[in-house]
Amino acid sequence: MDIRGRDLSSGLPKTITIHSSEMLEALMEPALQVVDAVHSVLERTPPELTADISDKGIYMTGGGSLVDGLDKLLQEKTGINVMIANDTVSCVALGTGKALENLDILDEGKKR
Repeated sequence: MDIRGRDLSSGLPKTITIHSSEMLEALMEPALQVVDAVHSVLERTPPELTADISDKGIYMTGGGSLVDGLDKLLQEKTGINVMIANDTVSCVALGTGKALENLDILDEGKKR
């Protein structure tokens, strides 16, 4: 992607090309905060759910999951298989819509 802005050294407008592989490097500090947050959640997760996560892996959703290499970083740091969901940008909204359409089924599950 071409990025246009003011060059701080010359003060003049400049256009540079950024490759997706460079984004993770630029975002490494917040990416490591995400990794730490995932570690924290996994540490507090009940053992039966942790076993499922270890077996089935972690699915990343949302636009942030499209940062090239973030899935590999998370997999490397957690040792758990990490996959990017299909239609990652819309899947959470679509899943929420399906849940709202089936509130009666979800309510029955709470009553048990």
